Amino acid sequence: MKHKTKFLAALAVSSLTATVALSETELTVYTAVEAEDLARYAETFNASNPDIKINWVRDSTGIITAKLLAERDNPQADVVWGLAATSLLLLKSEGMLEPYAPAGVGDLDAKFVDDDNPPAWVGMDAWVAAVCYNTVEAEKAGLKPPTSWKDLTDPMYKDQVIMPNPNSSGTGFLDVSSWLQMFGEEGGWEYMDGLHENIARYTHSGSKPCKLAAAGEIPIGISFAFRGAKSKADGAPLEIIVPSEGVGWDMEATAIVAGTANLEAAQKLVDFTVTKEANEMYNTGYAVVAYPGVAKPVEHFPEGLLDAMIDNDFEFAANNRAAILKEWQSRYDGKSEAK
Repeated sequence: MKHKTKFLAALAVSSLTATVALSETELTVYTAVEAEDLARYAETFNASNPDIKINWVRDSTGIITAKLLAERDNPQADVVWGLAATSLLLLKSEGMLEPYAPAGVGDLDAKFVDDDNPPAWVGMDAWVAAVCYNTVEAEKAGLKPPTSWKDLTDPMYKDQVIMPNPNSSGTGFLDVSSWLQMFGEEGGWEYMDGLHENIARYTHSGSKPCKLAAAGEIPIGISFAFRGAKSKADGAPLEIIVPSEGVGWDMEATAIVAGTANLEAAQKLVDFTVTKEANEMYNTGYAVVAYPGVAKPVEHFPEGLLDAMIDNDFEFAANNRAAILKEWQSRYDGKSEAK
């Protein structure tokens, strides 16, 4: 009798464990968020949603965007959490997103929310272009700090500049699309022709040019401002320069992939992404977030940067993305680092 009781108890525990395992939902989430942030995001979400497991697929913006487009007819992702809004606008135009108004979306700054009702995507935070300038290495090379984008075409910067490849980096694409908006199509390509003469190489990461400048491997890295501020706070001899013509920017955003078999769990995740708690997490990596009043001052964040943000035409960037990237590739890809 004792053995039978133990057997039944073990069977009950086994059944309970199986039930719990079966009740857990797994979400495949595609993201371009910095890798060091992902565990923290999942841990915070799971504190209130322990029955949903996030399986991250992380890469740079261009690669994640291309992967989603390639899987258009057989989607593998349930949610996109942290991809450039310009990419999500493109996915929206292809009918690849499931419209959804997350609980609390009305608390967000309206410019971070898709105009449709219900919205196809919801913004999280914004990142802004800037130039990371290593004062020590620049002095060794006899350089003077640039004050504008066009300054970077000066021959004295020959082989002294690194920037991201727009085909793989969202930061690189916002740079290129903003130059085309600021200087016009003809003037934009002429500018990039001149800049290309001074480029040492193109990276496949938006943060890498600033990290390389911070490490003293190159005097000048075209990157984004928060990465520069973070590196400077860690002791790097950086000056974060806001070019006088203005700076491009983009926002990270979240959306549900159309056709997901885990719609309810996906909605819970997107509900979480717009909360004040989530926006407080975004603020540890970005100075501008979607939830008003959350963003705290960032040490070493350059003055005047927010005022320098151009009136970015996201529709232009999304609608012309393929043509812009094709043209850029044909002109400049020879200096890209190996993938």
